[in-house]
Amino acid sequence: MASGTADLGTITTDVPARLDRLPFSRFHRMVIVGLGTVWVLDGLEVTIVGSVGARLTESGSGISITASQIGLAASIYIVGSCLGALFFGQLTDRFGRKKLFMLTLGIYVVATVATAFATAPWFFYLCRFFTGAGIGGEYAAINSAIDELIPARLRGRVDLLVNGSYWLGSAAGSGASLLFLDEDLLGAGLGWRLAFGIGAVLGLLILLVRRHVPESPRWMFIHGQADEANRTVADIEREVERETGQTLEPVDQELRIRQRHAIPFSEIAKVAFTKYPKRAVLGLALFVGQAFLYNGFTFNLGTLMTTYFGVAASTAPVFLVVYAVGNFLGPVLLGPLFDTIGRKPMISTSYLGSAAMAVVIALVFTGLNAWTFIALLGVTFFLASAGASSAYLTVSEIFPMETRALAIAFFYAVGTGLGGIIGPVLFGTLVESGDPGRLVTGFWIAAAVMAVGGVAELVFGVKSENASLEDIADPLTAER
Repeated sequence: MASGTADLGTITTDVPARLDRLPFSRFHRMVIVGLGTVWVLDGLEVTIVGSVGARLTESGSGISITASQIGLAASIYIVGSCLGALFFGQLTDRFGRKKLFMLTLGIYVVATVATAFATAPWFFYLCRFFTGAGIGGEYAAINSAIDELIPARLRGRVDLLVNGSYWLGSAAGSGASLLFLDEDLLGAGLGWRLAFGIGAVLGLLILLVRRHVPESPRWMFIHGQADEANRTVADIEREVERETGQTLEPVDQELRIRQRHAIPFSEIAKVAFTKYPKRAVLGLALFVGQAFLYNGFTFNLGTLMTTYFGVAASTAPVFLVVYAVGNFLGPVLLGPLFDTIGRKPMISTSYLGSAAMAVVIALVFTGLNAWTFIALLGVTFFLASAGASSAYLTVSEIFPMETRALAIAFFYAVGTGLGGIIGPVLFGTLVESGDPGRLVTGFWIAAAVMAVGGVAELVFGVKSENASLEDIADPLTAER
Protein backbone atom coordinates (compact mmCIF):
# COMPACT_ATOMS: atom_id res chain seq x y z
CA MET A 1 0.00 0.00 0.00
CA ALA A 2 1.23 3.50 -0.78
CA SER A 3 2.15 5.76 2.07
CA GLY A 4 3.32 9.29 2.79
CA THR A 5 2.37 11.66 -0.02
CA ALA A 6 2.25 9.01 -2.76
CA ASP A 7 -0.78 8.88 -5.02
CA LEU A 8 -3.14 5.97 -4.47
CA GLY A 9 -4.65 6.25 -7.92
CA THR A 10 -7.26 8.33 -9.70
CA ILE A 11 -10.98 7.94 -9.07
CA THR A 12 -14.15 9.50 -10.42
CA THR A 13 -16.69 10.45 -7.76
CA ASP A 14 -20.16 12.02 -7.66
CA VAL A 15 -20.14 12.41 -3.84
CA PRO A 16 -20.09 16.27 -3.82
CA ALA A 17 -23.05 16.51 -6.20
CA ARG A 18 -25.01 13.92 -4.20
CA LEU A 19 -24.44 15.81 -0.95
CA ASP A 20 -25.36 19.17 -2.48
CA ARG A 21 -28.69 17.94 -3.94
CA LEU A 22 -30.02 16.58 -0.63
CA PRO A 23 -33.14 18.22 0.84
CA PHE A 24 -32.76 19.59 4.37
CA SER A 25 -33.48 16.74 6.77
CA ARG A 26 -33.09 15.28 10.24
CA PHE A 27 -29.52 14.40 9.34
CA HIS A 28 -28.63 18.04 8.72
CA ARG A 29 -30.29 19.07 11.98
CA MET A 30 -28.16 16.50 13.79
CA VAL A 31 -25.04 17.98 12.17
CA ILE A 32 -26.02 21.47 13.27
CA VAL A 33 -26.78 20.40 16.84
CA GLY A 34 -23.82 18.03 17.18
CA LEU A 35 -21.25 20.36 15.68
CA GLY A 36 -22.66 23.86 15.81
CA THR A 37 -23.74 24.09 19.43
CA VAL A 38 -20.12 24.24 20.58
CA TRP A 39 -20.30 27.95 19.74
CA VAL A 40 -23.00 28.26 22.38
CA LEU A 41 -20.48 26.77 24.80
CA ASP A 42 -17.80 29.24 23.73
CA GLY A 43 -20.13 32.19 24.28
CA LEU A 44 -21.22 30.78 27.63
CA GLU A 45 -17.61 30.17 28.66
CA VAL A 46 -16.21 33.59 27.76
CA THR A 47 -19.16 35.52 29.18
CA ILE A 48 -19.37 33.67 32.47
CA VAL A 49 -15.64 33.98 33.05
CA GLY A 50 -15.85 37.71 32.37
CA SER A 51 -18.81 38.04 34.71
CA VAL A 52 -17.42 36.02 37.64
CA GLY A 53 -13.85 37.25 37.24
CA ALA A 54 -14.25 39.93 39.90
CA ARG A 55 -15.58 37.33 42.36
CA LEU A 56 -12.35 35.31 42.06
CA THR A 57 -10.36 38.28 43.40
CA GLU A 58 -12.43 38.51 46.59
CA SER A 59 -11.57 36.87 49.88
CA GLY A 60 -13.31 33.56 50.36
CA SER A 61 -13.20 32.65 46.66
CA GLY A 62 -10.80 29.77 47.32
CA ILE A 63 -8.14 31.08 44.92
CA SER A 64 -5.68 33.89 45.59
CA ILE A 65 -5.73 35.84 42.33
CA THR A 66 -5.65 39.55 41.46
CA ALA A 67 -7.55 41.57 38.85
CA SER A 68 -4.43 41.88 36.70
CA GLN A 69 -3.96 38.11 36.86
CA ILE A 70 -7.56 37.64 35.67
CA GLY A 71 -6.68 39.84 32.70
CA LEU A 72 -3.58 37.76 32.07
CA ALA A 73 -5.70 34.60 32.15
CA ALA A 74 -7.93 36.10 29.43
CA SER A 75 -4.87 36.74 27.28
CA ILE A 76 -3.63 33.19 27.91
CA TYR A 77 -7.03 31.88 26.80
CA ILE A 78 -6.72 33.81 23.53
CA VAL A 79 -3.15 32.58 22.99
CA GLY A 80 -4.36 29.02 23.60
CA SER A 81 -7.16 29.52 21.07
CA CYS A 82 -4.77 30.77 18.40
CA LEU A 83 -2.19 28.03 18.93
CA GLY A 84 -4.89 25.38 19.24
CA ALA A 85 -6.45 26.48 15.97
CA LEU A 86 -3.13 26.23 14.14
CA PHE A 87 -2.08 22.94 15.72
CA PHE A 88 -5.41 21.13 15.39
CA GLY A 89 -6.22 22.79 12.06
CA GLN A 90 -3.41 21.06 10.21
CA LEU A 91 -4.24 17.78 11.99
CA THR A 92 -7.87 18.14 10.86
CA ASP A 93 -6.79 18.33 7.22
CA ARG A 94 -4.41 15.40 7.69
CA PHE A 95 -6.37 12.95 9.86
CA GLY A 96 -9.99 13.88 9.21
CA ARG A 97 -12.75 16.08 10.60
CA LYS A 98 -14.38 13.58 12.96
CA LYS A 99 -11.25 12.47 14.82
CA LEU A 100 -10.39 16.07 15.53
CA PHE A 101 -13.82 17.42 16.43
CA MET A 102 -14.14 14.61 18.98
CA LEU A 103 -10.65 15.27 20.35
CA THR A 104 -10.94 19.05 20.60
CA LEU A 105 -14.28 18.95 22.41
CA GLY A 106 -12.85 16.34 24.77
CA ILE A 107 -9.92 18.67 25.57
CA TYR A 108 -12.35 21.51 26.21
CA VAL A 109 -14.45 19.42 28.63
CA VAL A 110 -11.45 18.13 30.60
CA ALA A 111 -9.82 21.57 30.85
CA THR A 112 -13.08 23.22 31.91
CA VAL A 113 -13.68 20.66 34.66
CA ALA A 114 -10.11 21.12 35.85
CA THR A 115 -10.59 24.90 36.03
CA ALA A 116 -13.35 24.42 38.59
CA PHE A 117 -10.76 22.90 40.96
CA ALA A 118 -8.16 25.66 40.58
CA THR A 119 -6.68 26.92 43.84
CA ALA A 120 -3.63 28.78 42.50
CA PRO A 121 -3.11 31.26 39.62
CA TRP A 122 -0.62 29.04 37.74
CA PHE A 123 -3.12 26.17 37.60
CA PHE A 124 -5.89 28.55 36.53
CA TYR A 125 -3.64 29.83 33.71
CA LEU A 126 -2.85 26.29 32.58
CA CYS A 127 -6.50 25.31 32.47
CA ARG A 128 -7.45 28.47 30.58
CA PHE A 129 -4.74 27.78 28.00
CA PHE A 130 -5.99 24.26 27.26
CA THR A 131 -9.63 25.38 27.32
CA GLY A 132 -8.72 27.95 24.68
CA ALA A 133 -6.74 25.37 22.69
CA GLY A 134 -9.77 23.08 22.57
CA ILE A 135 -12.06 25.89 21.41
CA GLY A 136 -9.52 27.07 18.81
CA GLY A 137 -9.27 23.55 17.43
CA GLU A 138 -13.05 23.39 17.29
CA TYR A 139 -13.21 26.41 14.99
CA ALA A 140 -11.11 24.64 12.35
CA ALA A 141 -12.63 21.16 12.64
CA ILE A 142 -16.26 22.23 12.95
CA ASN A 143 -16.49 24.88 10.22
CA SER A 144 -14.79 22.61 7.70
CA ALA A 145 -17.04 19.65 8.57
CA ILE A 146 -20.26 21.68 8.48
CA ASP A 147 -19.48 23.27 5.11
CA GLU A 148 -18.66 19.87 3.62
CA LEU A 149 -21.88 18.24 4.88
CA ILE A 150 -24.46 20.99 4.29
CA PRO A 151 -25.94 21.43 0.76
CA ALA A 152 -24.49 24.35 -1.22
CA ARG A 153 -27.79 26.24 -1.43
CA LEU A 154 -28.05 26.33 2.40
CA ARG A 155 -24.40 26.64 3.34
CA GLY A 156 -24.41 30.40 3.94
CA ARG A 157 -27.38 30.61 6.28
CA VAL A 158 -26.39 27.50 8.23
CA ASP A 159 -22.81 28.69 8.67
CA LEU A 160 -23.96 32.10 9.87
CA LEU A 161 -26.51 30.55 12.24
CA VAL A 162 -23.90 28.21 13.70
CA ASN A 163 -21.27 30.90 14.22
CA GLY A 164 -23.87 33.38 15.46
CA SER A 165 -25.06 30.92 18.10
CA TYR A 166 -22.02 32.05 20.12
CA TRP A 167 -24.22 34.95 21.21
CA LEU A 168 -27.00 32.68 22.36
CA GLY A 169 -24.45 31.23 24.76
CA SER A 170 -23.30 34.72 25.67
CA ALA A 171 -26.83 35.81 26.54
CA ALA A 172 -27.32 32.66 28.62
CA GLY A 173 -23.97 33.24 30.31
CA SER A 174 -24.88 36.83 31.19
CA GLY A 175 -28.15 35.68 32.71
CA ALA A 176 -26.58 32.73 34.50
CA SER A 177 -23.89 34.95 36.00
CA LEU A 178 -26.59 36.69 38.05
CA LEU A 179 -27.20 33.30 39.69
CA PHE A 180 -23.54 32.41 40.13
CA LEU A 181 -22.81 35.82 41.70
CA ASP A 182 -25.53 35.40 44.33
CA GLU A 183 -23.53 34.84 47.53
CA ASP A 184 -26.64 34.17 49.59
CA LEU A 185 -27.50 31.25 47.33
CA LEU A 186 -24.11 29.73 46.45
CA GLY A 187 -21.42 31.45 48.48
CA ALA A 188 -18.27 33.21 47.26
CA GLY A 189 -16.19 30.05 46.84
CA LEU A 190 -18.75 27.81 45.11
CA GLY A 191 -20.63 29.83 42.49
CA TRP A 192 -17.69 30.43 40.13
CA ARG A 193 -16.69 26.76 40.30
CA LEU A 194 -20.20 25.65 39.37
CA ALA A 195 -20.08 28.09 36.43
CA PHE A 196 -17.22 26.11 34.91
CA GLY A 197 -18.96 22.84 35.70
CA ILE A 198 -22.04 23.88 33.69
CA GLY A 199 -19.92 24.28 30.56
CA ALA A 200 -18.38 20.85 31.02
CA VAL A 201 -21.77 19.15 31.45
CA LEU A 202 -23.08 20.75 28.26
CA GLY A 203 -19.90 19.71 26.45
CA LEU A 204 -20.45 16.08 27.46
CA LEU A 205 -24.02 16.19 26.17
CA ILE A 206 -22.78 17.54 22.84
CA LEU A 207 -20.20 14.75 22.65
CA LEU A 208 -23.02 12.20 22.87
CA VAL A 209 -24.77 13.72 19.84
CA ARG A 210 -21.52 14.26 17.97
CA ARG A 211 -20.69 10.55 18.01
CA HIS A 212 -23.37 10.04 15.35
CA VAL A 213 -22.03 12.70 12.96
CA PRO A 214 -20.08 10.92 10.19
CA GLU A 215 -16.67 11.76 8.81
CA SER A 216 -16.77 14.16 5.87
CA PRO A 217 -17.21 12.04 2.71
CA ARG A 218 -15.31 14.77 0.83
CA TRP A 219 -12.30 14.21 3.08
CA MET A 220 -12.61 10.43 2.77
CA PHE A 221 -12.60 10.12 -1.01
CA ILE A 222 -9.44 12.25 -1.27
CA HIS A 223 -7.60 10.20 1.37
CA GLY A 224 -8.05 6.76 -0.17
CA GLN A 225 -11.43 5.95 1.36
CA ALA A 226 -13.72 6.23 -1.68
CA ASP A 227 -15.75 3.14 -0.77
CA GLU A 228 -16.35 4.42 2.75
CA ALA A 229 -17.35 7.83 1.35
CA ASN A 230 -19.90 6.21 -0.97
CA ARG A 231 -21.31 4.07 1.84
CA THR A 232 -21.64 7.12 4.11
CA VAL A 233 -23.49 9.13 1.47
CA ALA A 234 -25.71 6.15 0.61
CA ASP A 235 -26.67 5.82 4.29
CA ILE A 236 -27.54 9.52 4.42
CA GLU A 237 -29.58 9.25 1.22
CA ARG A 238 -31.58 6.30 2.54
CA GLU A 239 -32.29 8.17 5.76
CA VAL A 240 -33.43 11.25 3.83
CA GLU A 241 -35.68 9.19 1.53
CA ARG A 242 -37.32 7.47 4.51
CA GLU A 243 -37.96 10.79 6.19
CA THR A 244 -39.28 12.64 3.13
CA GLY A 245 -40.94 9.74 1.30
CA GLN A 246 -39.31 10.97 -1.90
CA THR A 247 -36.91 9.23 -4.24
CA LEU A 248 -33.76 11.26 -4.82
CA GLU A 249 -32.90 12.07 -8.41
CA PRO A 250 -29.59 10.73 -9.75
CA VAL A 251 -26.78 13.23 -10.39
CA ASP A 252 -24.61 13.61 -13.47
CA GLN A 253 -21.80 15.79 -12.08
CA GLU A 254 -18.55 13.95 -11.39
CA LEU A 255 -15.09 14.88 -10.22
CA ARG A 256 -11.77 13.16 -10.97
CA ILE A 257 -9.48 12.96 -7.95
CA ARG A 258 -5.93 11.73 -7.42
CA GLN A 259 -6.19 10.11 -4.02
CA ARG A 260 -3.44 10.85 -1.51
CA HIS A 261 -2.69 9.49 1.95
CA ALA A 262 -1.36 12.87 3.02
CA ILE A 263 -0.50 16.24 1.49
CA PRO A 264 2.61 18.07 2.76
CA PHE A 265 2.06 21.28 4.71
CA SER A 266 4.48 23.07 2.36
CA GLU A 267 2.29 22.20 -0.64
CA ILE A 268 -0.86 23.31 1.14
CA ALA A 269 0.65 26.65 2.16
CA LYS A 270 2.14 27.28 -1.28
CA VAL A 271 -1.14 26.73 -3.09
CA ALA A 272 -3.28 28.60 -0.56
CA PHE A 273 -1.15 31.73 -0.48
CA THR A 274 0.49 31.89 -3.92
CA LYS A 275 -2.36 30.65 -6.11
CA TYR A 276 -4.96 32.69 -4.19
CA PRO A 277 -3.17 35.83 -2.87
CA LYS A 278 -6.24 38.07 -3.29
CA ARG A 279 -8.33 35.62 -1.30
CA ALA A 280 -5.65 35.61 1.40
CA VAL A 281 -5.81 39.42 1.64
CA LEU A 282 -9.60 39.18 1.85
CA GLY A 283 -9.46 36.63 4.66
CA LEU A 284 -7.01 38.73 6.66
CA ALA A 285 -9.04 41.93 6.24
CA LEU A 286 -12.28 40.26 7.33
CA PHE A 287 -10.79 38.53 10.35
CA VAL A 288 -8.67 41.39 11.66
CA GLY A 289 -11.60 43.80 11.40
CA GLN A 290 -14.12 41.66 13.22
CA ALA A 291 -11.62 40.47 15.84
CA PHE A 292 -10.64 44.05 16.72
CA LEU A 293 -14.22 45.25 16.95
CA TYR A 294 -15.57 42.27 18.87
CA ASN A 295 -12.80 41.66 21.35
CA GLY A 296 -12.38 45.38 21.99
CA PHE A 297 -16.04 45.90 22.89
CA THR A 298 -16.98 42.54 24.39
CA PHE A 299 -14.17 42.37 26.94
CA ASN A 300 -14.70 45.99 28.04
CA LEU A 301 -18.45 46.56 27.71
CA GLY A 302 -19.19 45.94 31.38
CA THR A 303 -16.60 48.45 32.60
CA LEU A 304 -17.65 50.92 29.88
CA MET A 305 -21.24 50.82 31.15
CA THR A 306 -20.21 51.34 34.78
CA THR A 307 -17.59 54.02 34.03
CA TYR A 308 -19.53 56.21 31.60
CA PHE A 309 -23.17 55.53 32.41
CA GLY A 310 -23.08 54.77 36.14
CA VAL A 311 -24.50 51.28 35.75
CA ALA A 312 -24.02 49.14 38.87
CA ALA A 313 -21.74 46.14 38.40
CA SER A 314 -24.49 43.81 39.62
CA THR A 315 -26.91 44.99 36.91
CA ALA A 316 -24.38 45.29 34.06
CA PRO A 317 -25.20 41.72 32.88
CA VAL A 318 -28.69 42.95 31.94
CA PHE A 319 -27.15 45.23 29.32
CA LEU A 320 -24.86 42.42 28.20
CA VAL A 321 -27.91 40.23 27.57
CA VAL A 322 -29.43 42.92 25.32
CA TYR A 323 -26.10 43.27 23.51
CA ALA A 324 -25.84 39.49 23.03
CA VAL A 325 -29.40 39.13 21.73
CA GLY A 326 -28.74 41.75 19.05
CA ASN A 327 -25.62 39.86 18.03
CA PHE A 328 -27.55 36.60 17.76
CA LEU A 329 -30.42 38.05 15.73
CA GLY A 330 -28.08 39.43 13.05
CA PRO A 331 -26.92 36.08 11.61
CA VAL A 332 -30.34 34.48 12.15
CA LEU A 333 -32.34 37.13 10.29
CA LEU A 334 -29.76 38.14 7.69
CA GLY A 335 -28.29 34.67 7.09
CA PRO A 336 -30.75 33.58 4.35
CA LEU A 337 -29.87 36.72 2.34
CA PHE A 338 -26.27 35.51 2.05
CA ASP A 339 -27.62 32.60 -0.04
CA THR A 340 -30.16 34.61 -2.06
CA ILE A 341 -28.80 38.14 -2.55
CA GLY A 342 -25.26 36.80 -2.42
CA ARG A 343 -22.02 36.85 -0.45
CA LYS A 344 -20.37 40.00 -1.82
CA PRO A 345 -23.29 42.44 -1.36
CA MET A 346 -24.23 41.07 2.07
CA ILE A 347 -20.72 40.80 3.52
CA SER A 348 -19.75 44.28 2.32
CA THR A 349 -23.05 45.70 3.62
CA SER A 350 -22.61 44.12 7.05
CA TYR A 351 -19.04 45.40 7.41
CA LEU A 352 -19.60 48.88 5.97
CA GLY A 353 -22.96 49.21 7.74
CA SER A 354 -21.47 48.41 11.15
CA ALA A 355 -18.61 50.84 10.41
CA ALA A 356 -21.16 53.57 9.64
CA MET A 357 -23.01 52.84 12.90
CA ALA A 358 -19.74 53.09 14.85
CA VAL A 359 -19.25 56.56 13.32
CA VAL A 360 -22.78 57.53 14.40
CA ILE A 361 -22.06 56.43 17.98
CA ALA A 362 -18.78 58.37 17.97
CA LEU A 363 -20.59 61.54 16.88
CA VAL A 364 -23.41 61.38 19.45
CA PHE A 365 -21.77 59.47 22.32
CA THR A 366 -21.66 62.32 24.82
CA GLY A 367 -25.42 62.85 24.51
CA LEU A 368 -26.43 59.23 25.08
CA ASN A 369 -27.77 57.51 28.19
CA ALA A 370 -27.23 53.82 29.00
CA TRP A 371 -30.25 52.55 27.08
CA THR A 372 -29.86 54.71 23.96
CA PHE A 373 -26.20 53.72 23.85
CA ILE A 374 -26.94 49.98 24.11
CA ALA A 375 -29.70 50.36 21.49
CA LEU A 376 -27.30 51.95 18.97
CA LEU A 377 -24.66 49.39 19.86
CA GLY A 378 -27.24 46.65 19.30
CA VAL A 379 -27.89 47.87 15.74
CA THR A 380 -24.14 48.12 15.12
CA PHE A 381 -23.52 44.55 16.19
CA PHE A 382 -26.68 43.24 14.53
CA LEU A 383 -24.81 44.02 11.32
CA ALA A 384 -21.30 43.25 12.60
CA SER A 385 -22.30 39.82 13.91
CA ALA A 386 -23.50 38.72 10.47
CA GLY A 387 -20.23 40.04 9.05
CA ALA A 388 -18.08 38.32 11.64
CA SER A 389 -19.84 34.99 11.07
CA SER A 390 -19.40 35.40 7.31
CA ALA A 391 -15.64 35.74 7.80
CA TYR A 392 -15.53 32.07 8.89
CA LEU A 393 -17.82 31.13 6.01
CA THR A 394 -15.61 32.97 3.52
CA VAL A 395 -12.27 31.37 4.38
CA SER A 396 -13.92 27.97 4.64
CA GLU A 397 -15.33 28.27 1.10
CA ILE A 398 -12.65 29.99 -0.96
CA PHE A 399 -9.65 27.70 -0.46
CA PRO A 400 -9.13 24.12 -1.69
CA MET A 401 -10.65 21.32 0.36
CA GLU A 402 -7.28 19.98 1.46
CA THR A 403 -6.43 23.35 3.04
CA ARG A 404 -9.87 24.19 4.43
CA ALA A 405 -9.35 23.54 8.14
CA LEU A 406 -5.85 25.02 8.11
CA ALA A 407 -7.09 28.12 6.28
CA ILE A 408 -9.77 28.67 8.93
CA ALA A 409 -7.17 28.14 11.65
CA PHE A 410 -4.63 30.48 10.05
CA PHE A 411 -6.97 33.41 9.51
CA TYR A 412 -8.60 32.94 12.90
CA ALA A 413 -5.21 32.86 14.63
CA VAL A 414 -3.76 35.85 12.75
CA GLY A 415 -6.97 37.87 13.02
CA THR A 416 -7.37 37.13 16.72
CA GLY A 417 -3.65 37.61 17.35
CA LEU A 418 -3.73 41.08 15.79
CA GLY A 419 -7.20 42.51 16.28
CA GLY A 420 -8.19 40.24 19.17
CA ILE A 421 -5.28 41.28 21.38
CA ILE A 422 -4.84 44.91 20.31
CA GLY A 423 -8.58 45.65 20.54
CA PRO A 424 -9.12 44.79 24.21
CA VAL A 425 -5.89 46.49 25.30
CA LEU A 426 -6.71 49.70 23.40
CA PHE A 427 -10.34 49.88 24.48
CA GLY A 428 -9.44 48.92 28.03
CA THR A 429 -7.01 51.84 28.21
CA LEU A 430 -9.53 54.26 26.69
CA VAL A 431 -12.32 53.13 29.02
CA GLU A 432 -10.05 53.35 32.06
CA SER A 433 -9.14 56.95 31.18
CA GLY A 434 -12.70 58.06 31.99
CA ASP A 435 -12.43 60.63 29.19
CA PRO A 436 -15.34 60.45 26.69
CA GLY A 437 -13.23 62.21 24.07
CA ARG A 438 -10.55 59.55 24.24
CA LEU A 439 -13.09 56.74 24.22
CA VAL A 440 -14.67 58.11 21.04
CA THR A 441 -11.29 57.63 19.35
CA GLY A 442 -11.79 53.89 19.81
CA PHE A 443 -15.09 54.05 17.92
CA TRP A 444 -13.40 55.82 15.02
CA ILE A 445 -10.65 53.19 14.87
CA ALA A 446 -13.20 50.35 15.05
CA ALA A 447 -15.14 51.97 12.19
CA ALA A 448 -11.97 52.19 10.10
CA VAL A 449 -10.93 48.54 10.49
CA MET A 450 -14.43 47.30 9.72
CA ALA A 451 -14.58 49.59 6.68
CA VAL A 452 -11.32 48.06 5.42
CA GLY A 453 -12.96 44.63 5.62
CA GLY A 454 -16.00 45.88 3.71
CA VAL A 455 -13.87 47.43 0.95
CA ALA A 456 -11.77 44.25 0.71
CA GLU A 457 -14.96 42.28 0.15
CA LEU A 458 -16.07 44.66 -2.60
CA VAL A 459 -12.69 44.35 -4.34
CA PHE A 460 -11.72 40.71 -3.70
CA GLY A 461 -15.01 39.03 -2.74
CA VAL A 462 -15.88 35.70 -4.33
CA LYS A 463 -19.33 34.85 -5.71
CA SER A 464 -19.76 31.53 -3.90
CA GLU A 465 -23.48 31.40 -3.07
CA ASN A 466 -25.22 28.19 -4.22
CA ALA A 467 -21.93 26.93 -5.69
CA SER A 468 -20.28 23.60 -4.96
CA LEU A 469 -17.16 23.90 -2.85
CA GLU A 470 -15.22 22.14 -5.61
CA ASP A 471 -16.33 24.79 -8.13
CA ILE A 472 -15.28 27.68 -5.88
CA ALA A 473 -11.76 26.27 -5.46
CA ASP A 474 -10.44 23.18 -7.24
CA PRO A 475 -9.19 20.51 -4.83
CA LEU A 476 -5.40 20.18 -5.02
CA THR A 477 -5.91 16.57 -6.04
CA ALA A 478 -8.49 17.30 -8.76
CA GLU A 479 -7.89 16.48 -12.42
CA ARG A 480 -9.77 18.79 -14.79
